[in-house]
Amino acid sequence: MKDPGRLTDVVARVAKGTVEDADHAVEAAHNAFLSWRKLDVGERIQAVLAAAKVLEESIPQLSPLLAREHGGLLGETQVDFGYAVGVTRFTAGIAESYLTPQVIEDETCRIEIEKVPRGVVAAIVPWNYPIALAMMKLAPALITGNTVVVKPSPFAPAALTLALKKMASVLPPGVINVVNGDGDVGAALTRHPLVRKISFTGGTQTAKHVMADAASTIKNITLELGGNDPAIILDDVNPAEIMPALVKGIFTRSGQICFAVKRVYVPQSMYDKFFDTMCQVVDEIKVGHGLDERSTMGPVNNRNQYQFVKDLIQQTKQSNAVVRELGQKLQPEEWENGYYILPTVVRDIDPTSTLVCCEQFGPVIPVIPYQTLEQAIEMANDTEFGLGSSVWSADRNRAVEVARQIEAGFTLINGHGIDMLDVRMPFGGIKQSGIGREFTELSLADYIEYHGIRYLK
Repeated sequence: MKDPGRLTDVVARVAKGTVEDADHAVEAAHNAFLSWRKLDVGERIQAVLAAAKVLEESIPQLSPLLAREHGGLLGETQVDFGYAVGVTRFTAGIAESYLTPQVIEDETCRIEIEKVPRGVVAAIVPWNYPIALAMMKLAPALITGNTVVVKPSPFAPAALTLALKKMASVLPPGVINVVNGDGDVGAALTRHPLVRKISFTGGTQTAKHVMADAASTIKNITLELGGNDPAIILDDVNPAEIMPALVKGIFTRSGQICFAVKRVYVPQSMYDKFFDTMCQVVDEIKVGHGLDERSTMGPVNNRNQYQFVKDLIQQTKQSNAVVRELGQKLQPEEWENGYYILPTVVRDIDPTSTLVCCEQFGPVIPVIPYQTLEQAIEMANDTEFGLGSSVWSADRNRAVEVARQIEAGFTLINGHGIDMLDVRMPFGGIKQSGIGREFTELSLADYIEYHGIRYLK
């Protein structure tokens, strides 16, 4: 593993797993499942809470490692770990009441409806927020009585693997298993007959292969996929007041978040003022290594993503759009030794162009004018993605009215980013942005089967 911000630095060496390793991990998870599922739910909750405590204690050691292997800022990796701990504790807090069997009884019969675990879960995790995204799967899976095999991303395997190893040490053997590797390992997990549930976070194209593999043995799946999140700005906002929060929602993790703002729709009447204000705020971003305390944005994670974003920017420059590359380079002499891209803001762009319609997953944002609110909503919905969205207005009631017309899994008002998520609200997308939901009791529901028992009196 090489540091995306300092490519000459080797961060870690990670064993590359094989198909045979994946098979052994699934066998171990299945054997552990036979006893883990029999534990009282209260015992499982306490065990998972103990693992969460171990995870929390690992933050000082592992968050700098994560910053070096995936390119994020140290503060962003600390948020990743902290969110993972919080999600686990929240899930533990709602599980016992949810898992209580339902009883229906009358003078003729009694019905008991139990919620039972599925079995072995394959959890396939991406590189951008690997700790939180892993625990969004593991917490509900383990508490409901399943066992897991985790496949980290090859672009950020080290910190997650070490964190899971620490957590596994306080759980029965085989409850948590990890196999690193490439696509062949992922396919071995998604096709394995003993895997009864797949939870995948990643790209839509890979998800299609996951679905096809799951179909061979009719596995249950949860997919949390890409987004092309719109932010709709209403005409009553003060651009200077909302801009810091909006820019944060665009450029956190260098734009490499599935529900980051990917396109901004602005009233034509305030387009020039809005664009100029955005450029002023974006120009204050300091781009550098994730462990440099001065940095407010790090590099992108890997060569393919770097080249994809650079090509998008170059393609946009060749059109009639106005492209502004902003921000400040920290240690510019190091830039050839990392995947650094300046934050880029684009205006006067064709609303059907590639930059607007794709998931950029990088630090570049198109700003598109609209004449009427109906037009803005139509453009926002004109996509096969449907993860998140946001509406910005001085009138919350008006913003909510617009939010109800957006085709997305969730809509945030006057904010957009990690700090706006709430574990009490379901997280997930519609259309090609996913299947299923994480957070809330719905996350637990994705990892259980219903078992009904009825008898006559």
